[in-house]
Amino acid sequence: MAEPFKNLINPGLVRACGHHLHRAWPGFDRLGFEAQAHGGLDALEMKARAMHIADALERALPDDFDRAAGVIEAALAPPATDDRLGFATSEAGLAGWIGWPLGEFIARRGQAEPERALLALRELTQRFTSEFAVRPFLVNHFTLTIERLRGWSADPSPHVRRWTSEGSRPRLPWGLQVRSLVADPSPTLPLLAALQDDPSEYVRRSVANHLNDIARDHPQLVADWLARHLPGASPERTALLRHASRTLVKRGHPQTLKAWGLGGKLDGEATLSVSPKRVAVGDSLAINAVLVSRSRRKQALVVDYVVRHVKANGDTSPKVFKGWMLELGAGETRRLSKSHSLRPITTRRYYPGRHRIELQVNGKVVAEATFTLVK
Repeated sequence: MAEPFKNLINPGLVRACGHHLHRAWPGFDRLGFEAQAHGGLDALEMKARAMHIADALERALPDDFDRAAGVIEAALAPPATDDRLGFATSEAGLAGWIGWPLGEFIARRGQAEPERALLALRELTQRFTSEFAVRPFLVNHFTLTIERLRGWSADPSPHVRRWTSEGSRPRLPWGLQVRSLVADPSPTLPLLAALQDDPSEYVRRSVANHLNDIARDHPQLVADWLARHLPGASPERTALLRHASRTLVKRGHPQTLKAWGLGGKLDGEATLSVSPKRVAVGDSLAINAVLVSRSRRKQALVVDYVVRHVKANGDTSPKVFKGWMLELGAGETRRLSKSHSLRPITTRRYYPGRHRIELQVNGKVVAEATFTLVK
């Protein structure tokens, strides 16, 4: 059995944190910190572990925030020099998952000194991402934080450049929601324009995810972005924009589909079948589609499927899943298959009942099938 993800934050990491903070500041109460951080740690899930260690840091680090930030910075490992994600605490200093509670400490205690706190987060993000920790500063000190992030979008470190995009995403997973950016994402657009041709794929992928976040609430803004930035784009920018427009393609947004040459409906027929017809939670479902072209020309198609899950109250909730991107030749018959897992995950619960699957081609429903989910 795979090791639980939460165990990446563990007692050994706490001990290493105590060691390096004591190395940076001999007055650090290492034993007291470790005793509090270890207490009850094993019973907690991952985010709760990070918050628990941050509680212990608040008790053990100096009350003066500038001094506390300096201790953390002195305890860090040397900054990463490339965009690989192999951060880890070592004899050289702190890095990797301990950065989550360290960032939380800075986010909590640095609100009264945001300039100093943002400098500390810039250092931390070169050892572990500070994307979660910067969110409270965007809420409480928006203008200052946006100005600093825009300036750092030209930083020599790819980790800092990525952080400026990732930390300011309107809908960052696991992150505090910045409602002002959900309502109006325009303050981050200059930053994204500066980064969309970044030499690091690691940075560009964050820009794509940021634009995709914006597309959920402001589809026309991203469609217009495509219209300006896709013509004549390099292969790297084209890949970024394709990833950025994935939600709009799934939704069948007409202007976006047209930008990618996918606006036409299927000229032909489609059938969809699933097996088994009765499936238990935890099992997988086989999805089989057949496309038959009646056109004399090849057709560029995006084929996705929508599962309409039954909710606790008996209503259904649709979720679009990525399927296939293909060219269907003139008169061609194409068979497509995919396995769909019904294993429970943290973000979805499954309820028994009759579920419907819809096959979408270029955003339009062309076939349906049903299955029954049993306990």
